[in-house]
Amino acid sequence: MIIATKKIATRITKVLATGLFCQISAWAAIPIQHWTQPSGAQVYLVESPAVAMLDVQIDFDAGSRRDPPAQTGLASIMADLLDKGVQARNGAPALDENALGEAWADLGAQFGAGASADQLNFSLRSLTEPDLLDQAVALAARSIAEPSFPESVWQRERQRLQAALKESYTRPASVIGRAYGQAVYGTHPYGQEVSEATLARISTADLRAAHAAGVVACRARISMVGAVTRAQADALAARLLSRLPQVACASLPPLPQVAEVAPLAQAEEKRIPFDSAQAHVLMGQPGFKRADPDYFALTVGNYILGGGGFVSRLTQEVREKRGFTYGVSSHFSPGLHAGSFTVGLQTRPDQAAQAVALVRQVVGDFVANGPTEAELKAAKDNLVGGFALRIDSNGKLLGNIAGIAWNNLPLDYLDTWTQQVNNVTAADIKAAFARKLQPEKMVTVILGSSQ
Repeated sequence: MIIATKKIATRITKVLATGLFCQISAWAAIPIQHWTQPSGAQVYLVESPAVAMLDVQIDFDAGSRRDPPAQTGLASIMADLLDKGVQARNGAPALDENALGEAWADLGAQFGAGASADQLNFSLRSLTEPDLLDQAVALAARSIAEPSFPESVWQRERQRLQAALKESYTRPASVIGRAYGQAVYGTHPYGQEVSEATLARISTADLRAAHAAGVVACRARISMVGAVTRAQADALAARLLSRLPQVACASLPPLPQVAEVAPLAQAEEKRIPFDSAQAHVLMGQPGFKRADPDYFALTVGNYILGGGGFVSRLTQEVREKRGFTYGVSSHFSPGLHAGSFTVGLQTRPDQAAQAVALVRQVVGDFVANGPTEAELKAAKDNLVGGFALRIDSNGKLLGNIAGIAWNNLPLDYLDTWTQQVNNVTAADIKAAFARKLQPEKMVTVILGSSQ
């Protein structure tokens, strides 16, 4: 078996060396095929025949936004334990975490699960050699549908997570991030934080119930990039979901509605004493949803404001001209709900007040007046010039396809991306930022020793 594994690993290395990371950039267009399976699952495919490999991502609406408040962390823990063993079912033997890991290593394939605020996802990467792909898909189907959630493993992992939580309370970035999220999101699930108490309330029965409720075949979004045809992809998608209960979504109760993020009513400044050489600062508010029509104007505008590194306005004003910090940046985090707009920096405690005042001024000026034409041209040149780097591997392309699938974006989204960026005007940016940001109502959290 070791010899077979080494041969498979060698084949993978050769495949990667043949151009996995370069063939996509030569395409004039990225044809995305989309269809709905009889189960109700949505499939999105980009055929990439140059390399004998397949990348798959399967997404479900079972992220942490659906965690009960008293059991925050349920979705992420469920994802973490999905590779810790599978049940014996339908004639297939049970596999513990070691046997499961060895099975994936023997195939030279990669499988994983993860949870974000909005979704639970599974990922698979395998060579498309028929025998290997057949075995990888069969094993993935078991891992998706039949996790064992062993009690002993959960008790071990709970202790590890509790220790990690306690250690996080000593890290300034973790402390301020927790306080900032709660200040921006309030009672919305995006602001819920895992604690020792929420971990203590989660049982393996809760994990099984969450899995049964969230991992439903008819609600799957399946994205594929690789050397398979549409007919092959359709068959593979069906097999990946084949061990889940086959029920029509119309016969299921609808998923509970999740409230929108409430806008901030007024400005708030929160100071957290902490023994740190630097003062850590986070400032912001709820921003916008990923499906918002202002997405491109806000993306280009944020590059100019604080997302463009050394060429951004915040860096120029706060670092280069005043020397208040080594680094300052801004970003939006759009999701199914309004993710945060955030400005972050570190500075000396004795100049934190000056740095915060300057950031507020720069953000306020940008919202009020928008960018200059020179700033807009530089941002467009950089974003358009760097677009190829967003899709220069099958893995990156898969991430983009999965984003299109999850957010119901047009199938030509990637083909028109550079045109959409080039179409943004300074007036568009000014209007979009005025609609989304209220600098006079932002939350500011400052962590560090008082001066």
